[in-house]
Amino acid sequence: MLFLWEKIGHYAGALPKDPQQAARRVLEAAPVIDGHIDLPEFARMTYGNNVSDFDLYTPTPGHVDIPRLRKGQVGGFFWSVYTACPAHAGLDEGEDFLNATWRVRDTLEQIDVSKLLIKKYSEVFELVYTSEDVKNAISRGKIASLLGAEGAHQLGNSLAVLRQYYELGVRYVTLTHMCHNAFADSGGYLEPLAPKWGGLSPLGEALIGEMNRIGMLVDLSHTSDDTARQALKLTKAPVIWSHSSARAVHNVARNVPDDILEMIGTTDGKVDAVVMVNFAPQFVADEGNATLYAVADHIDHIGNVAGRAHVGLGSDYDGIATVPQGLEDVSKYPDLIAEMYRRGWNRFELAGLTGRNFLRVMAGAERAAADLQAHGMPPALDVYDKRTDLPKRSDL
Repeated sequence: MLFLWEKIGHYAGALPKDPQQAARRVLEAAPVIDGHIDLPEFARMTYGNNVSDFDLYTPTPGHVDIPRLRKGQVGGFFWSVYTACPAHAGLDEGEDFLNATWRVRDTLEQIDVSKLLIKKYSEVFELVYTSEDVKNAISRGKIASLLGAEGAHQLGNSLAVLRQYYELGVRYVTLTHMCHNAFADSGGYLEPLAPKWGGLSPLGEALIGEMNRIGMLVDLSHTSDDTARQALKLTKAPVIWSHSSARAVHNVARNVPDDILEMIGTTDGKVDAVVMVNFAPQFVADEGNATLYAVADHIDHIGNVAGRAHVGLGSDYDGIATVPQGLEDVSKYPDLIAEMYRRGWNRFELAGLTGRNFLRVMAGAERAAADLQAHGMPPALDVYDKRTDLPKRSDL
């Protein structure tokens, strides 16, 4: 059986001239897979995680509901199981990140509410774990639902927690959010943060290896430039930016600079990756200038520098307070695809943008994990050296 993305070849020379019609045709074969939607956070902050109060068939005050997902021709997305950095939640984790902050508990609640909503609307959503699962779910008319954790501050300084999140279905971990953690330096927000580690900490280096080994996607959104560069040099698997834009288009710390985009590719010395473009207005353009066309500029730029096979979509819907003009909610993806068609992107490149590029990267990470395990790579047992509750190896 041909999967939907493979059917795009059957439209050779057949896309309508009208951009809207062409976009709809492409999305029929290659529906959107969004790298980052904060629907679980919306459920937490608006409904206190009470899924019985949350009706996704009626319009929500956020950016996401089932009718708009269908209108936007969405085939899948990552449900972000996010909890805020401790300081942003009014908590003091201490200089060495050792104070209890409830971040693991809250992440487990985010995983739980995601699964409850997916089960509640099982006629629409399907929880998936692999790239093949994604394609199979979409071929059955379901919206493939993946889980991603938005920050290693959610790991409780523990590689064991990483492994348990994977067992629960989480398929990417963002190395940082807008705060440093025991593993890596954050890129901050609009301006960079003063570094703590100079990129990855020793435990962060072990984290990259363990993520590669188990098949957890390394997500470099929110990281400092040094963290991203070091991660790209260490990783043995493809990586993602789940929701990031281009710094050359809009110069804020949160966006990816060209020298890092130039490290992406499939030739020798480069790393296969997909940069899934963020819609948050403050990362797209100067105040008041964030539009669908500005987002398209970011897509074009990343495509020009890294290659069009390395771009995707990571909206940040339900996690952003405002939206670009023309991209008000999940129903608007076809308008963005139509704009890229106007700019000369062909049907194969558009299918890559909407989801095929991401699936290639996810499948690559799965193959890398299988290879590392087949060659006997053992689980990483590194312990954060600031912890005092466990004996050091040197003491044993």
